[in-house]
Amino acid sequence: MLLYFHFGLQYQCMDCKTLNLSYAETGFFSKLALEYLSKDEKLRPFYNAFPSVAAIGDAIERRKKTATNRQLLVRVLQQQYEAVPASAKVAANLALLEKETTFTTVTAHQPNIFTGPFYFIYKILHAIRLAEQSKEWYPQYDFVPVYYMGSEDADLDELGHLFIDGQKMVWNTNQAGAIGRMTVDKALLELVDRIGAQTGVGPYGDEIGDALRTCYRPGISIQEATFGFVHFLFARYGLVVVIPDNAELKSVAASLFKDELKNSRSVAIVATTAAQLTAAGYKVQAHSRDINLFYLADGGRHRIERSGNRWQVVDTSHTFSEEEIMQEVDAHPERFSPNVILRPVFQEMILPNLLFVGGGGELAYWIQLKEVFNHYGIPYPLLVLRNSFLVLNRKQAVLAQKLGYRPAQLFRQLHELKNDWIKVHSEKDLDIEGALAGIKLVYAGLEAQAGPVDATLLRHIEALKTTTSKRIGELGKKMLRAEKRNHRDAMNQVTKLKEQLFPLNSLQERIENFIPFYAQYGSSLIDTLYKHSLGLEQEFVVLEEL
Repeated sequence: MLLYFHFGLQYQCMDCKTLNLSYAETGFFSKLALEYLSKDEKLRPFYNAFPSVAAIGDAIERRKKTATNRQLLVRVLQQQYEAVPASAKVAANLALLEKETTFTTVTAHQPNIFTGPFYFIYKILHAIRLAEQSKEWYPQYDFVPVYYMGSEDADLDELGHLFIDGQKMVWNTNQAGAIGRMTVDKALLELVDRIGAQTGVGPYGDEIGDALRTCYRPGISIQEATFGFVHFLFARYGLVVVIPDNAELKSVAASLFKDELKNSRSVAIVATTAAQLTAAGYKVQAHSRDINLFYLADGGRHRIERSGNRWQVVDTSHTFSEEEIMQEVDAHPERFSPNVILRPVFQEMILPNLLFVGGGGELAYWIQLKEVFNHYGIPYPLLVLRNSFLVLNRKQAVLAQKLGYRPAQLFRQLHELKNDWIKVHSEKDLDIEGALAGIKLVYAGLEAQAGPVDATLLRHIEALKTTTSKRIGELGKKMLRAEKRNHRDAMNQVTKLKEQLFPLNSLQERIENFIPFYAQYGSSLIDTLYKHSLGLEQEFVVLEEL
């Protein structure tokens, strides 16, 4: 382990090395994400500015002109933090939020059980890094990293499972509605035990297991459990967690909710932007409804539909006149839940935010929303594609080196990796290019010979050449497959390495949960990832344990 000092804090880090790759080199990122990073002119109309030091300064000036109810925000946050152990760094950041010279760097995510995929950790560390760098660039201001919990999402299929060392674990619960409002039940506690049995043998397995059992207690809500678990992981970095499913916070957006219910303005704005994005060659990520709000009631999260002068909560008996639904917003704002179109607007209404850190999918739908922000007079933040990592433990790093792979090669398809190995290590001559070149010469001679006799024969000769070249190519593939069988052990090692690092043929960070890694390395895992987290560089990091 190595000691690392930063901003007056001491961290214990893994002994490792890193290599930065462009996102394009990995082959795993969307056209929109890559063209956003390359500042493609086609996307320029859909955001204010690409993130840079100067752009942060401009964002500060824009944000200064928009009032944030800081007293309400801090009061709610202090109430939420009463449920977790005190942290001097978090308390200091809460106090800073009351100052008009303090701004936030935000990332958002749903409360996946036990944090879900590994990138949950990366995006939070990225927000922390940006807050610290912003303080270096603009020392006259303060910057607080925030995790905004999307706890009202109701997609249990997406949020109710995780992968531990390649094994899928599913929360089989009968609960429904907003995930954050669900409670820790027997089925979830059984998952905690299963995870403990699988990871408890690690040097820090008991530590992470105890944290899970402390945070995910019987009867506690998922949003409260996630709040406590994220606090356990990041409190020493000063991360502030906000649960927006709160009556006081939602009261800030009462005018937004009322306007949406009465006038449905967002649907037309988003439709115009969607048409422009489609015309520019991009896929539309999020689709707007006539009313982009849900109603939280009867244990569910239900759509609201308008018919004339009545508002109906779908699949319930709740129905309102205009006067009644306006009164409902005033009396119970917590019952109204913005969907993907209005949630970002609500987020930026309650926080004095400058930068939003999100993945490729989030970037795609935020790109659709600039004009919605403009309509409501809310500053549109700078969009930062979240950091990505590929983590190789010592055994994996040694195996990759033994097989002769450079880190960038690991992103290639499995059959390409096997071909690469055979080409380097095989003593057999498997190259058919010489044969193909010879075939071309033979048929070129035939064309020269037959052409003057009968020009119509040239088409026949071309067809023969194509057929022969195809058969030679097939022979080459058969030779390659046969040679792979001759090196079965090495091919098995290649397959094992690829499946470990790219489970389900996806990026490690999109599938695997961080808990097995924490069980092995403890808090030094978080510290190491933090040390190597980039700010505005926007590159993919391959991290190899030494």
